[in-house]
Amino acid sequence: MYPVILHLGPITIYSYGLMMAIAFLVGGWILTAELKRRDLDPEMASTMVFWAAIGGLVGSRILSILEDLPGFLADPIHGIFTGAGFTWYGGLIGGFLAVTMTIRKHSMPWAATVDCIAPVLALGHAIGRIGCELAGDGDWGTVTDLPWGRAYPNAIVGWPYPPGVYVHPTPIYETIAYSIIFAILWSLRKRPHRDSTLLWLYFILGSSARFVIEFARINPRYALGLSLSQWISIALISIGAWQLASHRETAKPLRAAEQ
Repeated sequence: MYPVILHLGPITIYSYGLMMAIAFLVGGWILTAELKRRDLDPEMASTMVFWAAIGGLVGSRILSILEDLPGFLADPIHGIFTGAGFTWYGGLIGGFLAVTMTIRKHSMPWAATVDCIAPVLALGHAIGRIGCELAGDGDWGTVTDLPWGRAYPNAIVGWPYPPGVYVHPTPIYETIAYSIIFAILWSLRKRPHRDSTLLWLYFILGSSARFVIEFARINPRYALGLSLSQWISIALISIGAWQLASHRETAKPLRAAEQ
């Protein structure tokens, strides 16, 4: 575990922040190439990445507050300005809304553009979870005696267990799962499909992976013994399935993706 990569005088480079930066840079590079391949404006990639970062940070913070509302109400100033407590789904929703507004503002075709974005989301999630693993930011799993269990004694948020206790390395689980999802979406992008299909597939595959992995995580449980992330997963899977079913019902021919 390496929560801090480097100290340069007063500047501290954190592993989580570094991996997030890498995720945005790689995502921007891939998105530029995909927009160009689809005859869309590649210059818009940096704009969409910028607003995805802004919307993602805001959405992540809001959902984090909602997940621990009593703690936030007890100390709202700390709850707003602390550097910890970001959630993936909050970032996904906030970034999705911000990018959608950007697409609409610049009169880009929404369905074709989100098809370019979908693989980037999966890869960005995979890279970001490497940062979680390196930093030990508290999103590890429950105690386990499996041979690949890990301890996080240098975790940036504080390791709550005594020596000899190991937990599920759920960030690694997510990195593997979302790397596979990226590979699936990437392999499908040039095959004939209706615009926006890749986004709805991402909703289904990504949310299914999170739903399953969440059983090994330590997040609080709410209705029916499921966590908030699992309920959001169910909602996104339902949206994705509904949209794909709508695609099947439409009479329009399939679109062959540009080469």
